[in-house]
Amino acid sequence: MISWINGEFVESWQTNQKFYILLNCQGLGYEIQILESFFLKLKQNHISNKNITLWIKHIKKEDSDLLFGFTSKDQKNFFIEILSIRGVGSQIGMSLLNKFSINEVINAVKTQNKKLICSVPGIGQKMCDRLILELKNKFKVEIQIEEEKRQDEFMIKNPEINNMIDDLQLTLQSLNYKNKEIKHILPILSKEVDLLANKEKNLSFEKILKLAMNYLDQDSSNLAR
Repeated sequence: MISWINGEFVESWQTNQKFYILLNCQGLGYEIQILESFFLKLKQNHISNKNITLWIKHIKKEDSDLLFGFTSKDQKNFFIEILSIRGVGSQIGMSLLNKFSINEVINAVKTQNKKLICSVPGIGQKMCDRLILELKNKFKVEIQIEEEKRQDEFMIKNPEINNMIDDLQLTLQSLNYKNKEIKHILPILSKEVDLLANKEKNLSFEKILKLAMNYLDQDSSNLAR
């Protein structure tokens, strides 16, 4: 089962209302369906020969293996929650996230805004009622979607730095730093890295990692006082 993937961007394309990216990962080409928002950012930033990290939902079928890629773990988890609802397939899930942000969907569920949810292609009245009923039970606590916004900011500023930040978060997690701590220092780190990128032509991953660890260690020291 593929959880996430980091590979070199080869190309992206659109087929009807589906958006795809092809990543070269150690000589293998992975065709991944992505959200329209990320597809447009790739086009705007003219990315080529750059590494991209995506959170993957791998769906195995009798005649095919489907990969759905997301720029944040929140998006992936929300997509999985949608798929757990009876009668809701992967394309309905992608259509819903193509048209609305996660917070917009959650607010529509809370306010029972059936008109908004039914505006998504493929969602009729019965499916809409089922979505509202089941998602309302799943998301009783407000979900804070900050990671997605931060990653979008990195992508807009500098695609290469954005990819480093994706790798950075995974590296920090492997070093046993908590997700809450990592998310807390990202806005500060973003500004710092942006300034360094303007001063240094070849900003290394090791330097960004060291900077992030310094901030995280400072936060831990402050909490210990």
